[in-house]
Amino acid sequence: MLTPLRNAYYLSFPVVMGAVLSNRMATRLSDVEPIHWATPIVLALAVFVIYTVDRLFDVQKAGASTATLTARHRFHRQHAPLLWRVVAVAALLALVLAFFLPTGVIKFGIILGGICAAYVGAVFRLPTRHPALLLKEPLVALLYSVGIWGSVWVQRPVVSGIEITEFAMFIGIAFQNLILFDVMEVREVASQPVFSLASEWGEPRCDLILRWLTFGVVAAGLTICFVTHDRFAQRSALMLALMSLTLYSIQRYPAYFLRNERYRWLGDGVFWMPALVL
Repeated sequence: MLTPLRNAYYLSFPVVMGAVLSNRMATRLSDVEPIHWATPIVLALAVFVIYTVDRLFDVQKAGASTATLTARHRFHRQHAPLLWRVVAVAALLALVLAFFLPTGVIKFGIILGGICAAYVGAVFRLPTRHPALLLKEPLVALLYSVGIWGSVWVQRPVVSGIEITEFAMFIGIAFQNLILFDVMEVREVASQPVFSLASEWGEPRCDLILRWLTFGVVAAGLTICFVTHDRFAQRSALMLALMSLTLYSIQRYPAYFLRNERYRWLGDGVFWMPALVL
């Protein structure tokens, strides 16, 4: 009964929808209206393509070994031929719809898309335990956040300090999400951990980083509530703080959230929380 839902999860549907909802929050915060109808569709397709291609390259790079593959990666390996065809169709559809977008958004998309393609290609070519791969988490957090917020900002002549602060909070949350997942994956496959920041830095250091990220995001959110009278800016800042606190709750109770990959469901689900303020 849960198979369709689990498949949607393996296909990064929560991340894709989270990107669309977060983009909508950034749009309202920046007061960019109206947003072209194709914008959320192209964004969703782009996120799906990037995440799926990255995982398909991961399983291709792993070869015959399955020891360190997560359930999501095993799903991508099992359905790789079909997924490559789906990626091709999604990329073509995104390319066609992109011609309906404003010129500034198209230029922004071309630049960011080129950077993402270079990133995915570099990750695929680097050896399995190359030190540069440790930059994956901060780079993914940055690129994901830039795609969501940058596509809004290119439609504005000026970006306010409040918007920049909430963008920085969002980057912190995205990085917190990825580091948390690394830590939980190390706990899942303790006998043969995946090469990541968590496996190299160690759990105590990662826990400390996650705590400081939570403190920084919450502090920034509360500060925004005191320095602006914009009600939506206040609500969105508090929602970002709650997103970070939700991830912190997973960190606090790892044994509970490791069961049935609960940490992944809730960890990716936090990016749906902006819907509560829209």
